[in-house]
Amino acid sequence: MSNTLNADPAELAKFSDLAHLWWDMDSEFRPLHMINPLRLEWINTLCPISGLRALDVGCGGGILADSMARRGADVLGIDLSTKALKVAQLHALEAQTPNIAYREVSAEGLAAEAPATYDVVTCMEMLEHVPDPASIVKACADLVKPGGWVFFSTLNRNPKSFLFAILGAEYLLNMLPRGTHEYAKMIRPSELASYCRHAGLDLRQTSGMEYNPLTKRYSMSKDTGVNYLFATQKSL
Repeated sequence: MSNTLNADPAELAKFSDLAHLWWDMDSEFRPLHMINPLRLEWINTLCPISGLRALDVGCGGGILADSMARRGADVLGIDLSTKALKVAQLHALEAQTPNIAYREVSAEGLAAEAPATYDVVTCMEMLEHVPDPASIVKACADLVKPGGWVFFSTLNRNPKSFLFAILGAEYLLNMLPRGTHEYAKMIRPSELASYCRHAGLDLRQTSGMEYNPLTKRYSMSKDTGVNYLFATQKSL
């Protein structure tokens, strides 16, 4: 892999080793399956995606990409994990998901190749895993059409997030494999907002997501202390 790619080889290896579990609802990816309906509904409420051209950056095994295609979007999912993409392609084939394709290409590479191509771009749970998240935000902004929507979700960097997302989720509740997240790579909302401004993206809405360990359910909330989402629009 070229050193110029905005990717951490250790992160790619980590998720490649788990690739066969992407569509196992009882695996380490269970939290993603649980939050996917919530984030899909949030996206679709702000930007009805049926009939739109959508791009999912860092698509992994295709959980969000597949659900957007089933909502009527024409979807391309991109990732740098060969194994995860093969799993995504196999699932789409088996499930006969319409209007979906996958490519092994970086966000920056695709932005140079196809700028201002997509009506909506999503980048979920990915920014905290790359060396240069600002570069990904800029690429997403370049890929979306003027007036189009770009959605991000990531993890806040603060003591509460360390307690809940790392100690709680990885070590106490065993919801995620240990080492899934690195505290230093987490991103404060103020930092992500700055990346968006510099990329020409206007922040339209912020939302939080909370997990209740008693009911074992996730819900959207106003609390951005741990998991949070940004809805942005590219300036016209």
